[in-house]
Amino acid sequence: MAKWPNVPDCYGWLGLSARGQWYMRDDRAQAAGAFADGGELARGSLLQHEKLIDFIARNYSVDAQGCWYFQNGPQRVYVELEATPYIWRVNADFSVSAHTGASAQVQACLLDENGYVYLVSDLGFGLVHTQDVVQAAEAVQAGVWEPLACESKNLSTRFAFVSSPKLLQKQ
Repeated sequence: MAKWPNVPDCYGWLGLSARGQWYMRDDRAQAAGAFADGGELARGSLLQHEKLIDFIARNYSVDAQGCWYFQNGPQRVYVELEATPYIWRVNADFSVSAHTGASAQVQACLLDENGYVYLVSDLGFGLVHTQDVVQAAEAVQAGVWEPLACESKNLSTRFAFVSSPKLLQKQ
C-alpha cells in the first residue's frame, strides 16, 4: 500500500511478545523501558479484541531495513519485538503456523545456547512458542527436523530483523 503524504509513522506503540501476543504501549508503558526487557510495566496492555488482532495480522509486514510493522491505512505502525518477527505454533503433525495464523513450510530448525528453538520457513524466521517445544522435540526425534546450533546474540543480524524500530529511528 502506498503511503499517503504527511502521515507520520508510529514507533513504540505496539509490541509482539515471545508468546505471539500483541501489546498496546501507551506513554506510561514506553516510559517504563524497552518492550523486550523493560519488565511487565513496559509491556503495556494486552490486546484481546479479535477483529483488531486479525487486522494487525493481515497487514503485518517488513520494510527494507528489517523493521516489522502493520499497515494501518496510510500509517505504518512499527512493532517492538520481544523475540523474533514470527512466533511459531507447531501442530501434532509437525505442520507450523505463525502467530498471524499463516501456514508455513519449515526449511531449517535452530537451537540456541539457552535451549530456545527457532524455525526458518518460507515466511521468515521465528521462535517456537513455549507451549509447543514438546512437539518440536518430537519432530526432531522423528527426524523431521535436525536442529543446528546458533547463538542468540547473532540472530537479528543473521536473519535481518530489527527488534526495536523505535531505537533504530532515534539513531
